[in-house]
Amino acid sequence: MNLLIELLAFAVAIGVLVVVHEYGHYSVARLCGVKVLRFSIGFGKPLFQWVSPKTGTEWTIAALPLGGYVKMLDERETGTAPIPADELPHAFNRQSVWRRFAIVAAGPVANFLLAIVLFALVFASGVTEPAAVLAAPAPNTPAAVAGFEGGETIVAVRVGRADDSEPVRSWSDLRWKLLGAAFDQKHIVLSAKDAHGVSDFPLDLRAISEKDVDDDFMSRLGFEPGGGKLMVAGVQPGSAAQRAGLVAGDRLRAINGTPTDNAATFIAYVKSHAGQPVTLQVERGGRGAQAAGKLEDISIVPQAQRDPATGQQIGRIGAELATQVPSIDVRYGPIESLQLGARRTWDLAVYSVRMFGRMIVGEASLKNLSGPVTIADYAGKSARLGPSAFLSFLALVSISLGVLNLLPIPVLDGGHLLYYLVEAVTGKVVSDRWQLVFQRAGLACIVALSAIALFNDLARLIHF
Repeated sequence: MNLLIELLAFAVAIGVLVVVHEYGHYSVARLCGVKVLRFSIGFGKPLFQWVSPKTGTEWTIAALPLGGYVKMLDERETGTAPIPADELPHAFNRQSVWRRFAIVAAGPVANFLLAIVLFALVFASGVTEPAAVLAAPAPNTPAAVAGFEGGETIVAVRVGRADDSEPVRSWSDLRWKLLGAAFDQKHIVLSAKDAHGVSDFPLDLRAISEKDVDDDFMSRLGFEPGGGKLMVAGVQPGSAAQRAGLVAGDRLRAINGTPTDNAATFIAYVKSHAGQPVTLQVERGGRGAQAAGKLEDISIVPQAQRDPATGQQIGRIGAELATQVPSIDVRYGPIESLQLGARRTWDLAVYSVRMFGRMIVGEASLKNLSGPVTIADYAGKSARLGPSAFLSFLALVSISLGVLNLLPIPVLDGGHLLYYLVEAVTGKVVSDRWQLVFQRAGLACIVALSAIALFNDLARLIHF
């Protein structure tokens, strides 16, 4: 059943993204007076064909659905009859360089517009997200240096000494604002409230480099979601947790006297205390009226194990953890939703470009590339989580598709745009000979990227 959901969600995602992308090319071509011969979803043998009596465009659904194309009237197309003189003004190659530029750029632009609309729908319909409550930060992290102790709720952020501040509505909102500030290496001020009121915490991100901005950058800054309940979800037989008496349903309140409400912080502490006894403050509840709410101190010695990733000895107790974090319902008005959708699309597009640049220069791992298997997996997972998650996933992939197509690689839209820019500057069309050379090089790049993405998919699938 899960496989069926993944395949169906993947087909819907690819179908929507391809139709939107190609319709961007089609609509601008029609506005520019170019005759479109075929609008195809997929490649290979046609499964469905229909010719519009008004425009003469052949609409096709083909057997291989991974992509699509728009075929326009063009004198450079080989193997076709000469174009009648009265139709020559409607040929793509007869258009001005800026019209050709607009037609080619319209596909990626359509993907970005789709992402804005999808994000706006998510923001307007409302989502339930973790509240921006902080767990106790690890020592010497930027959050700890700023003065956070844990339990504070971030309510606003402002840049440097600016008077205007932006509200922080959720943990996701906080993450995006910190991501933008880290990329731009800004000094910001976070406003947070606790039992004593609202206070300002200066956070200097000017020393953060782009290579530090990855999936773990929030943890690296010392920001982990807190304010919730850290529960024991299960205990492995024969583990240190079982020998110490931990059972499923126990709430972990503190470790060696330090309050804990975040799984990542707790696990990091346990890892750093391999073979050393630690004291857990545990709240027992749910197994009888007399035991409910009772606090107990339990001594436990994390077992020393070799970390396969680093080769170092780390501590493990053999307990499965679950965090129940406070959540908040976030809903925006129509105008604000569009503004936030546009900002989120811009931030993700910039982040994607920077990540790709870091991969090229070797500052980021090529393991970040994903192929159709991973996309199908996430499509199915997001579909099972609900409409908001699936729409957000669809927007993310749409942005990735738009950015990918704008890369200056021949055979992609970005490669053609590069040709047109050269033509606009020099006044000369890039010769067919050089276009053929660049096309072969671009095709080699695409094949290499596809092979790496597929390898990463298989590596994630079979864990090698």
